[in-house]
Amino acid sequence: MIPVSGRRRSVPRWLRRAVGPVVLLVLWQVLSSTGVLPADVLASPGTIAATGGGLVADGTLPSAMLVSLQRVAVGLLLGGVAGVALALASGLSRLGEDVIDATVQMLRSIPWVGVIPLFIIWLGIGEAPKIALIALGVAFHLYLNVYAGIRGVDARLVEAGTSLGLSRWGLIRHVVLPGALPGAMTGLRYSLATAWLALVFGEQVNADDGLGFLMNQAREFFRTDVIVVCLAVYAILGLIADLLVRTLERLLLQWRPTFTGQ
Repeated sequence: MIPVSGRRRSVPRWLRRAVGPVVLLVLWQVLSSTGVLPADVLASPGTIAATGGGLVADGTLPSAMLVSLQRVAVGLLLGGVAGVALALASGLSRLGEDVIDATVQMLRSIPWVGVIPLFIIWLGIGEAPKIALIALGVAFHLYLNVYAGIRGVDARLVEAGTSLGLSRWGLIRHVVLPGALPGAMTGLRYSLATAWLALVFGEQVNADDGLGFLMNQAREFFRTDVIVVCLAVYAILGLIADLLVRTLERLLLQWRPTFTGQ
């Protein structure tokens, strides 16, 4: 009788996570090679990889990525400052909540993509409406999560801080803001995803460079390979941004034990 080891040899987690995408790519290539998926409907992974390599080699893709990254960075900074400032004013003060929260909730109900025509009228067709659209989407997500994080702080912790003699600023600094940090990190992750989504819409507004410009050109010439390359770049940049935020979470929230699955 062969003894059975009590400890099963585990498969590396990165390998388990790669199974789904690899299977999808293989199936996609098989369907393209057999003609089930025509090239004019969706290019094969091999064609897309070759197209991406060509765009990188001639500098077109890196240049477009740099322009799009600049737009996201500026929009994220402006929207982040606005969203966090409004959340602090509303979350830390009842007067601020009365003045700010109802207005923000009302504006949040408006589809932010629907304000593109107004942004064009107000700001023209240059960089300003693209950055404003990104900032708008970012600000709402950060406001909601930071505000919820502040108001979700355990009241008993505030009472304990007060009993220890902390001033109002001391309570905010040592109790409220650390307690709201998990919500802020969640809001930042949502904001980054929204920033990339807003970028896609924003770069449809008379763009002459950037990833959206490449996609518009490819649409006119039915270049599905170029379109998928741009979409893949959007996805990779978004994944990298999310990874950076997760790393930041691990550094800033080491004090918070969390469940990571079994």
